[in-house]
Amino acid sequence: MSEPSIDLLTTVEYGGCSAKLSPTELAGILDKLNFPGHPDLLVDVSTHDDAGVYRINDETALIFTTDFFPPVCSDPKEFGEIAAANALSDVFAMGGNALMVLNLMMYSTKDLPVEGFAQILQGGQNKVSEAGALVVGGHTIEDHPPKFGLAVIGTVHPDKVVSNSAARPGDQLILTKPLGTGALIAGKREQLASHEAYQQALNQMKLLNKAAADIMVKHGTRCATDVTGFGLLGHGREIANGSEVTLSIDSDKLPLLDEAYELFDDGCIPGATFRNLHYVGHDVQFKTGMDYNLKMLTCDAQTSGGLLICAPAETAEAMLEELKATGLHDQAAVIGEVLPRKETALVVQ
Repeated sequence: MSEPSIDLLTTVEYGGCSAKLSPTELAGILDKLNFPGHPDLLVDVSTHDDAGVYRINDETALIFTTDFFPPVCSDPKEFGEIAAANALSDVFAMGGNALMVLNLMMYSTKDLPVEGFAQILQGGQNKVSEAGALVVGGHTIEDHPPKFGLAVIGTVHPDKVVSNSAARPGDQLILTKPLGTGALIAGKREQLASHEAYQQALNQMKLLNKAAADIMVKHGTRCATDVTGFGLLGHGREIANGSEVTLSIDSDKLPLLDEAYELFDDGCIPGATFRNLHYVGHDVQFKTGMDYNLKMLTCDAQTSGGLLICAPAETAEAMLEELKATGLHDQAAVIGEVLPRKETALVVQ
């Protein structure tokens, strides 16, 4: 008996990390809350980092994070793979190894075939296993449209945590995946993206950041983040403000997914892109006459995006060569550098 046809993309208005709450609105909410600290809480919410880190002993700290979102593609299994890769990425961005996960599933069997539920879980399981972690349970809610993700626990040595608040002037900015997933998802929805370009975007979203993280840790990196729903500039702003530096980005060096630039010409600019641009607001200085599409792509909401690594200048070239040698990060590029703090957190040339 053939499996029923399921097109998850038809169930949502905003998919993937584009469905995140506006970063401006979120910041306004969180600023009103008081989160207690602890001597062993090495990374808390104050720097808006990718995960919390809690020291267990002198050799081990736990990394704890969660992420979930609505579908970014039609196929349930691919959706599960992308959502899991995205959730696991936070642990890798902190320099850690994934240990175990809980599935977080919101799905309505009244509206969609139950087989789709199982396929999403199978896709997630595939990526968790690839990451070397274990699925140890989960939680389900009857809800429509569907949403899926993970709560993830990882481990890292307390002295080797990679945070978003340790950038130093002179560090080189390496981006490990091309930008444009938001544009391609919107283009697919409007039937303007080619099959080949959309498949390239899916492949990038399914790619774990584990290999890239292993390389950055090997080279002594202390500052990085993954680029997801708040876009390159939104997450770069958090590094700049947390580290009290300025990130200088060369827009001509940004790696882009095929057709992402052209889709913005066609008007496929997700609402999240405008929200992200508003979020960075007066914290960014764009060069005079900057290309509009490139400007917007720096704010494109990425789903399961790459790592933004602040690589020590003496290791950046070797790190980039190793990233490319994996065969997984052909478009990895040095896109700028870290400067002493200027008037703005971000400068885009």
